[in-house]
Order: sequence, then structure tokens, then C-alpha cells
Amino acid sequence: MFQVYRSGYYAWVKCPTSERTYRRMNLTRRIHHIFLASRRLYGSPKIMRVLRDEGVRVGQKTVARIMRENGLKSRTVRKYKATTNSKHNQPVDDNVLNQTFTAERPNQVWMSDITYVWTAEGWLYVASIMDLFTRKIVGWKADSRMTKELVMSALDDAYEREKPADGVLHHSDRGSQYASNEYQARLKKYKMKGSMSRKGNGYDNACIESFHSVIKRELIHVETYKTRKRAHKDIWEYIEIWYNRLRIHSSIGYKTPVQFQSMYCNNVNQKAS
Repeated sequence: MFQVYRSGYYAWVKCPTSERTYRRMNLTRRIHHIFLASRRLYGSPKIMRVLRDEGVRVGQKTVARIMRENGLKSRTVRKYKATTNSKHNQPVDDNVLNQTFTAERPNQVWMSDITYVWTAEGWLYVASIMDLFTRKIVGWKADSRMTKELVMSALDDAYEREKPADGVLHHSDRGSQYASNEYQARLKKYKMKGSMSRKGNGYDNACIESFHSVIKRELIHVETYKTRKRAHKDIWEYIEIWYNRLRIHSSIGYKTPVQFQSMYCNNVNQKAS
């Protein structure tokens, strides 16, 4: 049927697999493993970085080709919905941060924002606080209502976890929750300095908004939730296990936030000794 001589077929069967073919097979298996371990979220750039950290010399085009040949496609989804309301008469802080999205140490600059999850029971709102240096989510809370109590609980969570020294620069948008007297009083209690985005300028809070964009693409818009309880459980797993401890970030040299913070602390301890 294939118009092949019997002798030629047996010669092909007995021919050993080339070393190049073995390498390709092993590389394909490893790419499969990394892709599945990333919750089917990593694209070729991050998979290439993981492979290189493991000592595998490979280019992004090769990884992308193998992923395409094997049907490995990131399952992220893009959508958008506005959250906080900046139309209020409460005082607002100056934009101290002024799009300086760099920090020299952990707990020097925190960035805050609110995102949302749709469930069959209604909206679930999630307030998050990110450390600008490590990109770690240091505090978060979720509730069915987008209130000042929600953002205050997230701030309390971050403070209890990190126990930062005085003088943290706390940046947020101009939402009424952050501008409330109660929230501002909490910042003073923790000896933090307030900073708020300019009116209508989303870029001023870009880092934490980027995180919320990522969690939407990688989790919220990928799943369908019947209950707020189930959504809360998945968000906890995403932030506490995946995002902070396992997901590599290009902005911190393709390390995880926990890994990056640990490296910083080790360097500080070595210099001190």
C-alpha cells in the first residue's frame, strides 16, 4: 500500500532513533509538563525561560513551534469592567508615586486596587495590595459589597502579614473607599504615607491593575462560578499558591515574588555578616 520494499521497511525498523530525535522528544515532553504545571497559562516566552533556568539551551521560536504542533495554547481570556467610583467630594492625596514603578526594598511601596468576579449569586469584589518591589500580593480580601470596610480589611491583612516599618508609601486610585475618612485614619495608624492617581489616569496605578488584568485572564474569565464561596476558594488558591509562590514574573527577572523576596533577604543578611 505504501509502495515500499520489504527489505527497506525492515531496514527502517532496525535503524536506531537519532540523538537529535531523542532530544526533540524529551524537549516536547518537558514543554508539555511545564505547560500543564502552569495551569495551561504559560506561553512560549515563559516556558523558554523555565527551560533555560533548567540548563536547556533553546530558543523561543523552537518552543513556540513545538507548542503549536502539539496544540498547546494559553487559555487566557480578556474582558473589562470598571470598578471604583472616583466621583466624590472627599479629599484626595497627591500623586506622590508619579508613575515611579520601582522600589529598592520590600515594603517600601504598596499599591492597592479592587477587581471583581461574576457568580450566579452576584458580584464578588476583591481588594488587593501589592508590594511594588517583589510584586507579591501582601494582602487581600473579598466580599459581596465594594465598601470601605473591604479595602480596610485588605490593608489590615497586609499589615499583619508583613509588619512593615513606618513610612510605607501607599498608592491607590481616587475611589471613595480609599478616600474615606476611615481608610485615611487607618493609614495614619500604620504610619503610612498616602498617594493617589491623577483623575482619569489609569496608568498611575498600572502595576496593581496589571495584576488584576492577569488574574482575570488566567482565572476569573476562564471559570464559571455558581457561588461566591467557590470563587473565593479559587482566588485564595490562585493568589496564595500560584501567583505568589509558583508563577514567574518578567518584571522581577522571571522569579516568583516569594523567591525574589527571599533572594533579597539573603543578600542583605550576607552583607550584614
